[in-house]
Amino acid sequence: MKKRMLVILLAALMLVATACSGGTGTGAPGTGGTNGGTGSTGENEGDNTSSEQVELRVMWWGDQKRADRTNQVLELFTKKYPNIKVMGEFAPATGYFDKLNTQLASGTAADIFFLGGNVVDYANKGVLLELDPYVGKELDLSDMDETMVKYGTLGGKLLHVSAGANARGIVVNTKLFEQAGIPVPQDGWNWDDYARISKELSGKLGKGVYGTYNFTVDGMDIALKQNGAQLYNMEEGKPGFQEADALKWFKYWESTTASGGVVTPELAVSNPPGDPSKSLIVTGKVAMSLIPSNQLAAHQSLTEDPLTMVQLPRGPKGTGVVFESSQGLSGYAKTKHPKEVAMLINFFINDSEAAKILGNDRGVPVTSKNRALLEGEASDVDKIVYDYTSRVSEATKTEPFSVSYNPPGFAEFSKLAETTVQEIGFGRKKVEQAVKDFYNGTLTIFESNQ
Repeated sequence: MKKRMLVILLAALMLVATACSGGTGTGAPGTGGTNGGTGSTGENEGDNTSSEQVELRVMWWGDQKRADRTNQVLELFTKKYPNIKVMGEFAPATGYFDKLNTQLASGTAADIFFLGGNVVDYANKGVLLELDPYVGKELDLSDMDETMVKYGTLGGKLLHVSAGANARGIVVNTKLFEQAGIPVPQDGWNWDDYARISKELSGKLGKGVYGTYNFTVDGMDIALKQNGAQLYNMEEGKPGFQEADALKWFKYWESTTASGGVVTPELAVSNPPGDPSKSLIVTGKVAMSLIPSNQLAAHQSLTEDPLTMVQLPRGPKGTGVVFESSQGLSGYAKTKHPKEVAMLINFFINDSEAAKILGNDRGVPVTSKNRALLEGEASDVDKIVYDYTSRVSEATKTEPFSVSYNPPGFAEFSKLAETTVQEIGFGRKKVEQAVKDFYNGTLTIFESNQ
């Protein structure tokens, strides 16, 4: 009897064991639990891929070289995320924002678009995607300079991610200095030095060659900061300078132009300094100008004359220059794919292969890892950029200046400022009247674009 009961008990135990082993219904060993060899974790999960097919549009400004580099990065992204198709669009800087504004007005803007110091305008319009929900997930900012993260945070929300950083400075055609027998200037010079050297260069190099471009407009905010003012006070929502501050700066350029040290207004219009392909720096007709450091390579690629960079002449408060965002990426608030937008932005700033392709075209990388990567493989011209930006960074430790955003209505303001420079240059207005009109026009523009 006992032997029979034992047999029945053993049979029951075997039935229970068999039932437990078939619980998942797969019958395949090693597919679950701690023995799952491939599972859902690891490399496949890290790719963040899904079966859903997504299409993103990305828009930026620049020349063909920038377009080629950017498209290479977008192709690299789609190889890593094959479910995401990316369409790139670009336009020259002169027409880019008109195109963007038209698309925003019609609700057809790209999912991601590049912005510069005018990011405030678009933040105020409420057209930018809030990226905070994706930070620490699809968007990793842990290796990004904190100042750059703060730059993209407006109204307490992350709306913009810097794609590169730079510092504005004076580009110098060293060959022209050598021909004129004048030493290349060094950091620490002042504006009297700048005017004197510009005049000497023009005089020694002969007719048709000039010491400097007129950068009244591009250098205005820097000049104001050097004297304790600023172009726009964001906290108070009004100009951060008085008419007298602007008059001092415009008169400086009127005087330097009268001495013969500055490019004529006619030549400046036909050869704008903002376009490296047309700049007289690369044709050996102008020795100095103000540029963002990320434009040095573009200038150098167009001339055999060796170029270098020095800090701007100093004012009472210092140079007024900081290590700042050159431009960056923002998502469209109406995008249907916000998560994928965050993934692409993350790829753009963190991927090492992308960093190698982009180089310093939009400024030095915003992450320390990619900066170190590029600096170790830097060309001679890029070494100049890294050296220059490092000098600026060191200088701001003892002479800190706040980063500036473009004021509201920046496009209107820039047009007004450029018109004022031309009115003075072509003799249509006396400098005092021109600056009075400029200041009153600035007040109107800032107030109407709040």
